[in-house]
Amino acid sequence: MWRVLILALMTGVAACGIIDSARAQTAQPAPKAAPKEAAPKEPAPKPAAPAANTTGKTAAKPESKPAAPHAAVAGGAEPTLIGQFGTWGAYSAAPNGKKVCFALAKPSSSKTNPPNRPRDPAYAFVSTRPAEKVNNEVSVMIGYALKPGSESSVEVGGAAFAMYSQGDGLWIKNAAEEERMVEAMRKSADLVVKGISSKGTETTDTFSLKGLAQALDRISQDCRR
Repeated sequence: MWRVLILALMTGVAACGIIDSARAQTAQPAPKAAPKEAAPKEPAPKPAAPAANTTGKTAAKPESKPAAPHAAVAGGAEPTLIGQFGTWGAYSAAPNGKKVCFALAKPSSSKTNPPNRPRDPAYAFVSTRPAEKVNNEVSVMIGYALKPGSESSVEVGGAAFAMYSQGDGLWIKNAAEEERMVEAMRKSADLVVKGISSKGTETTDTFSLKGLAQALDRISQDCRR
């Protein structure tokens, strides 16, 4: 359920025009039909269901092309930008009356091998959901359908963390390591995310962590209210 909500909230941010003005975020595209691609482009998946269900648009698009705004946000709640800290925006929303707070950013650099493969934008996302007793959950929307069974990882502060995939989303495999990963993210300069697409394209996304610690402090304060 929360994965659907992530996409809806991020789309709502785009609809409000907040991310474009911040130049640090753009909305995760809204869920549509099953993923396809026009070769040699990478597919543009759109996760739209809990667990392993995944949906997507008909064709991949370059990262520079903005996602189309989506009119409705889950539960009628639109995210509010509560602070911009470096490359990270801090947001709050109350879908279905339940407050959530999150920080998100897009990569400072992205590489593909083979080079220059178009794809949807990637986003790093840290969410806090008091009603579910979830604090600082890290996820990455990588912008293409990941290769089933492939290994993805996040590297930060000299440590590597294994990630599991659902469609174009990544979450930490060992939840017991998440707090350690977040602490490393607070203190480090960059987060590096590596993945392999369903077509075998290798990707490396580097996210600047400048401002993340302040963004997390801000959403922590806001979600206590």
